[in-house]
Amino acid sequence: MRLAFLGTPEAAVPPLRALVAAGHDVALAVTRADRRRGRGSALSASPVKAAAAELGIPVSHDVDDVLAIGAELGVVVAFGRLIKPHVLAAVPMVNVHFSLLPRWRGAAPVERALLAADTETGVAIMGVADELDTGPVYAQRVVPIGPRSTATELRAELVAVGTDLLVETLAGPLPEPVAQAGVPTYAAKIDAVELRLDWSRPAFELDRWVRVGGAWMTFRGRRLKVVAAEPVAAATPAGSPVDVGTLTGDTVTTGEGALRMVTVQPEGKAPMPWRDFANGARPTTGERFGP
Repeated sequence: MRLAFLGTPEAAVPPLRALVAAGHDVALAVTRADRRRGRGSALSASPVKAAAAELGIPVSHDVDDVLAIGAELGVVVAFGRLIKPHVLAAVPMVNVHFSLLPRWRGAAPVERALLAADTETGVAIMGVADELDTGPVYAQRVVPIGPRSTATELRAELVAVGTDLLVETLAGPLPEPVAQAGVPTYAAKIDAVELRLDWSRPAFELDRWVRVGGAWMTFRGRRLKVVAAEPVAAATPAGSPVDVGTLTGDTVTTGEGALRMVTVQPEGKAPMPWRDFANGARPTTGERFGP
C-alpha cells in the first residue's frame, strides 16, 4: 500500500521500520517540528524524523501535506496531535493505540493502566475519527500486566506486539471494523505535580507511581527522583502513631506500610543505588522527605 506515516517518539519508530520492511510504500512521514535541546540549544529532530531520514522517506511537519501524495491510508502511532476533519475525509487512517478500547482513551494509556492496577491491557488497531480515540477497531491483542511491570517495560512490550499486529492487519484488505463497546475511561496526560509522592498514601499505591516513571520527593529542599522502590511492611508496630514521610534505614514510612528505596536520582546527577546516595548525603533516621 502507499502510506503516509504520522508519529513522533521512539515508540513510533519500530512500526515505521516494519512497514517499510513489509514492502509498503511509505511516501511521507509527518512528525513534530525540530526542538531546541541541551545547553547549546541545538535543534533536535524527533525519533521518527531521524528514522525516516535514514530510510529515505520524505518528512513534513504539516499534516495537510498528506493530501498531496496519493496515499491510500495513513498510519498514526503516538503522533501527539489531532488530525483535522478535512484530512480524515480525504485519507482514511488507522491508529495503533496502546490499550483495549474503550478503556484508556487518551494520551497516557500505559501509565493510567498501571496506576489503576489493571491486570491486562493491549493494543488496538483502530480507525481514526474526529473525536479522540472513538473510531472502530480493526484488530486487538491482549497483553498481561505483570505485578512489578514498569511503564517502560510495558510500553516496550506493547510496541512490539502492536508492530506485529499492524503489519498483520495491513497484509491484506482491512477487515470489517467493530464499534467500541463498553464504558469509556480516559487516560489524561500525567504532569509533574501528580508525580510528587504523597506519603499519606499506602505504599502499594506509591509503588505504582514509581513504576510509572518520574516519581519524586524533596530532600533538604531539593528534588530527589525515586527511580526504583518496593513496598514493604511498616517498621513501626501496628497501632503505633505513624509519622509519614520519615526515614528508617532505607525505607520511608507511608500511610500504610513503607516504601524501600532502591534507586534514586538527585538533581543534576545520574540515577544511583540508594546506598551510594546515602553514603554521600548521610540521611539520619527520622529525617523527613517532603511533602
